[in-house]
Amino acid sequence: MLTDTFALKGTICYSISPQELSITPNSYLICSQGKCAGIFPVLPEKYRGIPCTDYKDDLIIPGLTDLHVHAPQYTFRASGMDLELLDWLNTYAFPQEARYENLEFARSAYSIFAEDMKKSPNTRACIFGTLHVPATELLMELMDKTGLKTMIGKVNMDRNGSPILQETSAEASAQATVTWIEDTLNRFENTMPILTPRFTPACTDQLMAKLSQIQKKYHLPMQSHLSENFGEIEWVKELCPSTHFYGEAYHQFQLFGGDCPTIMAHCVHSSEEELALMKKQGVYVAHCPQSNTNLSSGIAPARHYLEAGLHVGLGSDIAGGTSLSILRAMADAIQVSKLYWRLVDSSAKPLTLEEAFYLGTEGGGSFFGKVGSFREGYEFDAVILNSSTIPTPLSLSPKDRLERLVYLSDDRNITGKYVSGRKIL
Repeated sequence: MLTDTFALKGTICYSISPQELSITPNSYLICSQGKCAGIFPVLPEKYRGIPCTDYKDDLIIPGLTDLHVHAPQYTFRASGMDLELLDWLNTYAFPQEARYENLEFARSAYSIFAEDMKKSPNTRACIFGTLHVPATELLMELMDKTGLKTMIGKVNMDRNGSPILQETSAEASAQATVTWIEDTLNRFENTMPILTPRFTPACTDQLMAKLSQIQKKYHLPMQSHLSENFGEIEWVKELCPSTHFYGEAYHQFQLFGGDCPTIMAHCVHSSEEELALMKKQGVYVAHCPQSNTNLSSGIAPARHYLEAGLHVGLGSDIAGGTSLSILRAMADAIQVSKLYWRLVDSSAKPLTLEEAFYLGTEGGGSFFGKVGSFREGYEFDAVILNSSTIPTPLSLSPKDRLERLVYLSDDRNITGKYVSGRKIL
């Protein structure tokens, strides 16, 4: 018998391309040493006798990736949904995030977040913490124990915060960041640090220059926000008058793709110049449809991103968004694309189920490497979905069942979950 090798049996579904699904009922998915080793209608001879879990007619899909989520905001999701971004940050986000200076509060809040993330269909995530080093390290400890693969960032912000949520100087922010990186860089099995300047309005040029130096030394990826809201974009123009568009505010410090793997959340109002630079630099778009709707930011043209050849994944953007599930983000992405097509640009066809599924699996997962697919050699991240809570007298195809699960499922529909070959649910 092969060691570290097992099979899952069920209806196996993954993306062949952004436009096409592979669906194979009653088949075996092989995991060998944490990697996908093939899909077979019958177990090949060399795999005879390996452990096999038969999930019957359940759907087996790749694990989902959340490219953009704020862990400290989980406590107040669905609050202040009548406000736009900047007012919402000042009224809700900044005062609540300031509370994470208190480690007792942080442990209580982050424990809830970590447990709910573990129960979600997501297997990977890029997560914002707060500017507090001890609380961010605590978040990393808790997420590491879940078995999910995550990148977690200590937030940088040395201007335009609030009296209770702002670092005292660029130097203090940079030094705290170095301390945090050296504490955590090789400390965890499942979690690693990611540079996290909150967004240009919250970071002085001096701080961005220091973060660029830190990035070059430690070779960390980066996450931030871009072109989310009209007021924010105008603010960046005032703060960075020498730049032609928002993305240049990051690019001038070499913090916009290239040698610095980068996720930019939202990109609702990115210009063609900005998108062209993102494509050239390999910057990832974290499309956050629910948040963009709740905070009245607009409708991001996800179809245009795809057709332009950009890297695109999905984000929950808790707590601008209210649901951790990237299945929900898939449904939201389809729905807002229909509004964009009907109300903004009739040539921009709505996203299909296949395209939204790709965004939530391989589209975002590729930021972590060979993730989000069942092609041979990919990390073995899998979620098993059942339809127990959404019965019907109809005889449905696997694709129809997948669509219903995208729109209707919750944690009760998750039968099992594997990350890098390890069963965590």
